Amino acid sequence: MPHHVVEFTSDKRFVRRARELKTIEAMLRLYCRGHDHSPRAPLCADCAALLEYATRRLERCVFGDAKPTCTNCVVHCYSAEQREQVRVVMKWAGPRMAWRHPILSIFHLFDGRRPAPLLPAKPGQRPE
Repeated sequence: MPHHVVEFTSDKRFVRRARELKTIEAMLRLYCRGHDHSPRAPLCADCAALLEYATRRLERCVFGDAKPTCTNCVVHCYSAEQREQVRVVMKWAGPRMAWRHPILSIFHLFDGRRPAPLLPAKPGQRPE
């Protein structure tokens, strides 16, 4: 299964999502390497599948670049199994991110403090 990452950085509106994608990728690499999943490859098959799933979720987020961190989001778009996997990865890799990727770590903390936006109105519905 080829690793396909969509570059969001071509449009200035997608800077936050691109940074969030880099953050989850860095966390998955730390987790995969720390648990000896794949000694030579960047990611093992399970971690690569989780990264691909996270990438698809970021691409299709209803909030666009106003997307809050997943913890603060009112829409939980991850399936229960993937949400638990990402939670385990973040719990393990989160403290280590401050040493390995301090800038991404700080931005992730700032993004987590942003208030979650309201759900966008569905097309064809009038606001009440």
